[in-house]
Amino acid sequence: MSQSRVILENLSPEVDGGRFMAKRIVGDRFTVEIDLFGDGHDVVNGHLLYRFGSKGKWTAVQLIHLVNDRWQAAFDLTQNGAYEYKVLGWVDHALNWQHELGRKVGGGQHVDVELLDGIQHIDHLLSVCKAAEKKPLLGWKTLFADADKYDEALEAALSDHLHGLFLAYPHQLWPVEYPARTVWVDRHKAEFSAWYELFPRSASRITGQHGTFKDVQALLPRIQEFGFDVLYFPPIHPIGRSFRKGKNNSLTAGPTEPGSCWGVGAIEGGHTELLADLGTLEDFKALIADAEVHGLELAMDIAFQCAPDHPWVQAHPQWFKWRPDGTVQYAENPPKKYQDILPIHFETEDWKNLWQALWESVKYWMDHGIRIFRIDNPHTKPYRFWEWLIAQARVQDPGVIFLSEAFTRPKVMHELAKAGFTQSYCYYTWRVSKHELSDYLTELTQGPGREYFRANFWPNTPDILPWHLQGGNEATYLVRYFMAATMSSNYGLYGPVFEYLVHQAVPGREEYYDSEKYEIRNWDWEKRNRITYVMTKINAIRKAHAALQHMHNVQLCQIENEHIIAYLKYDAATNDALLMVVNLDPHYVQSGWVQVPLQKIGLVAGQIFQATDLITETTYNWDKEWNYVELNPHALPFHLFQLKRPTTHGGTQNNAYVEQLPGRRPIAEALGG
Repeated sequence: MSQSRVILENLSPEVDGGRFMAKRIVGDRFTVEIDLFGDGHDVVNGHLLYRFGSKGKWTAVQLIHLVNDRWQAAFDLTQNGAYEYKVLGWVDHALNWQHELGRKVGGGQHVDVELLDGIQHIDHLLSVCKAAEKKPLLGWKTLFADADKYDEALEAALSDHLHGLFLAYPHQLWPVEYPARTVWVDRHKAEFSAWYELFPRSASRITGQHGTFKDVQALLPRIQEFGFDVLYFPPIHPIGRSFRKGKNNSLTAGPTEPGSCWGVGAIEGGHTELLADLGTLEDFKALIADAEVHGLELAMDIAFQCAPDHPWVQAHPQWFKWRPDGTVQYAENPPKKYQDILPIHFETEDWKNLWQALWESVKYWMDHGIRIFRIDNPHTKPYRFWEWLIAQARVQDPGVIFLSEAFTRPKVMHELAKAGFTQSYCYYTWRVSKHELSDYLTELTQGPGREYFRANFWPNTPDILPWHLQGGNEATYLVRYFMAATMSSNYGLYGPVFEYLVHQAVPGREEYYDSEKYEIRNWDWEKRNRITYVMTKINAIRKAHAALQHMHNVQLCQIENEHIIAYLKYDAATNDALLMVVNLDPHYVQSGWVQVPLQKIGLVAGQIFQATDLITETTYNWDKEWNYVELNPHALPFHLFQLKRPTTHGGTQNNAYVEQLPGRRPIAEALGG
């Protein structure tokens, strides 16, 4: 039991009662809220305490009362790693004395005895304050006892100066402490990244020739030109020969067919070896270094599974589950079958050695300069394994990033995020209608997962050619790209099939026909089109505008047309306000009146402000809360407006058309169409 008289509850952020960490990035201001109240009417007070790591001195920040016993404080996150934070609350007798004194004086009471009560609080300050602060306190102590100087004493007792000293040196009698919680602080790329995925074996410019790391190096200027900052490879390890898959997932591979790169492991080695056809380790390290010169980081795929001829199958048979006939059940995800892949048996009694071997395979690539990993099917492995492995990786490099490829049930995806995954693939791939998109954005930005789940929006992957892309409609591709890049601060795409509108599917399935998963493809890497133009433009805008570098600042805007979705992103620190308006109908012109939340961004209805489309570089003068927009999907199916006070005169009053730009070439020509 305790003599404490205050209650602390409903801390935010707090993930599962403190079992897991909240997530932020370096440079964020971390705001904490809590309910703090006591019995009776005495004044309560509290501090937010924080420190970097789990040792060292705590720094205190004064809690500020918001409303209805809700309090708030914040501190800046300046380092990559873990911060601890906790809250301390107490009945503050000094502040209560000063508060009650003011009430009594306001009520016309004489408070000479109450002034004498204040001497004990002055004595406490004298015992803890700095030497330079003691002189006025000594004077006030004498003053409070001098009946002839009542008015002067009253002025001192109710002064802001004394109030500030009470706050600076609180007398924390019987304090209550809310247990310490942790926030993990990632580097900026965890929150803001643009991923481009390609198969290195398809990087050769010579038809029929297997691509190499050196061929990928030749593509780095292209990827840099488009504005991506993460280059992601599917697995680049030796590929098993037993049960190797052929073209279009056929059960028999021809002698020259490369097989699926997710069938990891052969006689040449496993997860710490490179496929010889791609090049040497020195070639790979040269690629990593050259990518950095081009503003790119390489992301590796980690697929913890084995081909039947992976060295582990012979060396560690206990890591696999054997059937009575002496075989191992291959991996399945009905209706998909993976006859070339053996799942690892995580319930083996030798699990500690298994975990260590898997961690060492990640550590090996970290030691060679890889800081970003895309994890294949993490939801088929134990959550606590990932929690342990990611913790190990963070000890070596707190800036390491893990992307979860878990297209599965929401609770499973969220548990992986809690376990430490930095980012996650998500349901954007299948959210198509205005209603679906609006609900999903609301869930991601306002639901409890906002504290720990970072969605990475992908319009396609090598595994997924969604139904809406199978028609090859250019407007659909443009819209899916645009929304991924502007709704989420993290997004990626699988190219070059996306920008080249490759859309032939396996009949009845969301899978690519002639998929690169099973064969080498050759591409015209010099080709440019409207989609590559838009990619280049949007990525440049993303880098120039802080509003697009976060996800939780998105706000849906009202527009009475089910075929148009509008959303605002606003960064208060830079006063950067961007309004996105998207025509979800790939066939017909759609129009409507969009409501701009002017007050939120510091604008006033009735005063002219500029809406500049950053893609077409056209400026419109608006002066109302509701403004007309019209979008032709055959020209450009979206606007990306920057909203600000006018700097120049001119423009089209109170409307925005993109059928043809005023005084400019038709939009299709301007965009290379």
